[in-house]
Amino acid sequence: MPNLIFTAVFVIAVVAMVATKLWLASRQIRFVAAHRGQVPQQFEQTIQLSAHQRAADYTIERTRLTMLEIVVGAAVLIGLTLLGGVQALDFAISGWLGRGCLGQIGLVAAVIAITGIIDLPFDYYRQFVVEERFGFNRMTRAIFVSDRVKGVLFGVVLGLPLLFVVLWLMTQAGSLWWLWTWVVWVVFQMLVLVLYPTFIAPFFNKFEPLTDDALRSRIEGLMKRCGFAAKGLFVMDGSRRSAHGNAYFTGFGAAKRIVFFDTLIARLSGSEIEAVLAHELGHFKRRHVIKRMVVIFGLSLVMLALLGWLSQRVWFYEGLGVRPSILGGNQGLALVLFFLALPVFAFFVTPLGSLSSRKHEFEADAFAATQTDAQDLVNALVKLYEDNASTLTPDPVYTAFYYSHPPASQRIDRLLRHA
Repeated sequence: MPNLIFTAVFVIAVVAMVATKLWLASRQIRFVAAHRGQVPQQFEQTIQLSAHQRAADYTIERTRLTMLEIVVGAAVLIGLTLLGGVQALDFAISGWLGRGCLGQIGLVAAVIAITGIIDLPFDYYRQFVVEERFGFNRMTRAIFVSDRVKGVLFGVVLGLPLLFVVLWLMTQAGSLWWLWTWVVWVVFQMLVLVLYPTFIAPFFNKFEPLTDDALRSRIEGLMKRCGFAAKGLFVMDGSRRSAHGNAYFTGFGAAKRIVFFDTLIARLSGSEIEAVLAHELGHFKRRHVIKRMVVIFGLSLVMLALLGWLSQRVWFYEGLGVRPSILGGNQGLALVLFFLALPVFAFFVTPLGSLSSRKHEFEADAFAATQTDAQDLVNALVKLYEDNASTLTPDPVYTAFYYSHPPASQRIDRLLRHA
């Protein structure tokens, strides 16, 4: 009986999630289309109607593709769980590799591979049809394939050892295996933060030291005012893949570095680049990065504790269409089913994360306005919104649910109070 109840709860949650996602996407499409014909008054002097319409069309095109992904993703989820996909994989792989650690690693890898292969056509279409149509794509098919191959290789090199340790702990560390797994997870994440800037990112992009002396002097002055120490200032060849522009700091501790997309350098003035970076440094000064890490690590502890409890409940497996083996060796099954089902239930707290993120963005903007001219950040944002074809008229409900950054009008209104 508990398994049937859990099945019913899962089905209701999936239907509610899909219905909500499609409803929000349709709202976004209708709202953006309805406001396509006129530039918002706030931007009439800075954004051409043709650019506003291009942003609307781009948003609608991407959202329609997302709707198709939602439907396909839900079908794959049901197929893997309630229709017996994971059960069939487990039967086949355990028959080949056994129910030991190797077989369980094989099961997890197979599910990851299947979902990745299903996502691949969407990634390809988004890059070479949607992005191409709106003039953003600069990626060749060779780079597309190369990026995926490198991603798989890094997944194997980094992910397989972590998976092995987790499965070993689940088997050998007793009832508190989830606590030890959490410790391993935190250490792993911190290690990746240190390794990513210097050892991982260069496999995908080329990073050159910033050679513009005037800009370097301006940025170093900003960093000194903000009390931010970085290992270096770099320009990334983002133009090899896309016309979109950005700037960010990455790494942890002494490994921190500041990175500018070459597309951003080409588009913005020195004072505007300084203002954009001041916003990014605002996240550092307001401790947003640390706060987010604490939240993520805290939530991961709760989720692993929940997984530790669920993995001992037969109804958890049977409720998701899988019969656990009476011989044991179900740790891989527990991992797969948990991480398939978790996004369904986590979806409904998405607005809370989005709200927190938007609050942090406002705080970073306010900090930037104390370190640079607020008007420079306004000018930079307008250019970036135009260059990235970001709609100026998103649906308010869609925005409240999904947007990690405040809409352009709200950000600029607040910044102008500091100008």
